[in-house]
Amino acid sequence: MVKMVLDVEGMSCGMCESHVNDAIRNTFKVKKVTSSHSKNMTEIICEEALDEDKLAKTVEDTGYKVTKIHTEPYEKKGFTLFKK
Repeated sequence: MVKMVLDVEGMSCGMCESHVNDAIRNTFKVKKVTSSHSKNMTEIICEEALDEDKLAKTVEDTGYKVTKIHTEPYEKKGFTLFKK
């Protein structure tokens, strides 16, 4: 699993976030996508890294500008079970 973080310019409200999230969900197979207009950021959790050029074009086709994409390994956070 990987986490991709996009710096996105131009989002100004919750509807902007929804447009970006829907465009990504409709184009790529992702586990989770969330956007924040106040942080100018979109975060994607997926099995494998997505094509960055296609991802940027998908977001830009909705009217927003991707300025940076960062990819890192993702580990699901949750409860840890300890063996005795």
